[in-house]
Amino acid sequence: MTDPLRHRLDVLAELADTVTARKGASPEISYTAKLLSQGIEKCAKKVGEEAIEAALAAVKGDRDHLKLEAADLFYHLVVLLEVSGLPLADVMGELEKRVGTSGIAEKASRKQV
Repeated sequence: MTDPLRHRLDVLAELADTVTARKGASPEISYTAKLLSQGIEKCAKKVGEEAIEAALAAVKGDRDHLKLEAADLFYHLVVLLEVSGLPLADVMGELEKRVGTSGIAEKASRKQV
């Protein structure tokens, strides 16, 4: 029996692959290509906008809207990772390293910049 959550996490990998594939598409026919062509600042702005929209939906207790905004946030974050040259697999690897570690301990272990 397959783990339904694990299968759903595979959707993120598929999304990342699709975003990478759309890099060479025409911005006139692909929203992803259009975002990527607009550069890192535009992509970062979209992540911020979607994060705010998701947070507001959560505060309002609107689970259906939160679900939609969270999906938008994941999508735009994957686009931002692509335009930044950071593979989603690297982020997932970082999350995997943190499993079983207290958030307080993990944050304390980071080097101060």
